[in-house]
Amino acid sequence: MKRITLIALLALCVAQIGSAQDWARATLEKSPRHREWVTLKHDGRPVETFVVYPESKGKTPVVLIIHEIFGMTDWVQDLADQVAAAGYIAVAPDLLSGMGPHGGRSSDFAEGKTMEAVSHLNPDQVTADLNAAADYALKIPASNGKLFVVGFCWGGGQSFRFATNRGDLAAAFVFYGPPPDKDAMVRIKAPVYGFYAGNDARIGATIPDAITQMKAAGKTYDPVTYDGAGHGFMRAGEAPDAKEPDKKARADSWVRWKSLLAK
Repeated sequence: MKRITLIALLALCVAQIGSAQDWARATLEKSPRHREWVTLKHDGRPVETFVVYPESKGKTPVVLIIHEIFGMTDWVQDLADQVAAAGYIAVAPDLLSGMGPHGGRSSDFAEGKTMEAVSHLNPDQVTADLNAAADYALKIPASNGKLFVVGFCWGGGQSFRFATNRGDLAAAFVFYGPPPDKDAMVRIKAPVYGFYAGNDARIGATIPDAITQMKAAGKTYDPVTYDGAGHGFMRAGEAPDAKEPDKKARADSWVRWKSLLAK
């Protein structure tokens, strides 16, 4: 009975997240910025990737965006547009490309099934997909060759992990995601900046050890925790029914994030 209840609650949560993103789709559709889907290929594998360009006279850095465990949602695309509005080329690969029904991507999964699919992605495939997206982005004529990575939730952990596998990152931004294995931290070359929620003990409990391990490895790790905010505050804080702590955490995070990107 408990298992059935848990599944029902999970399905309800997923359904709410999906329906709650109508506002994100509406916002994106009003954007004046150029956006497009491109199909990247590596080792014969196609990766559908969402790209948004800033309105800029000159070349700009690239921000590689790693989606949440919910896959490539409307909110992720909305977030990519906001990154472009801040002056950066936003590149967001759908890591479920080819994994959906009939070889589809995130949007082709039945409601509530993306979480399970994302959680079972092969780590090496994820790294290869991200590398393909990064390599593509850096070759865009409008790119100035500077590469950042950011991830949210599951993607936050993947952003931290990608820093252990990609040596040319200018910085990695981790939004409420777990750290990689401590033995992999020695490979990190870029500074890592963390954005965490005060009401998120599952992830918050990993921060002290991550600080110790990154320091022991001689790496830069600067985590900030936003009191009162819940996990997923960058998305939840933008929703029409957002709670004040999430709205504040989101606003403060944007200020910090933009400042770090501009360094």
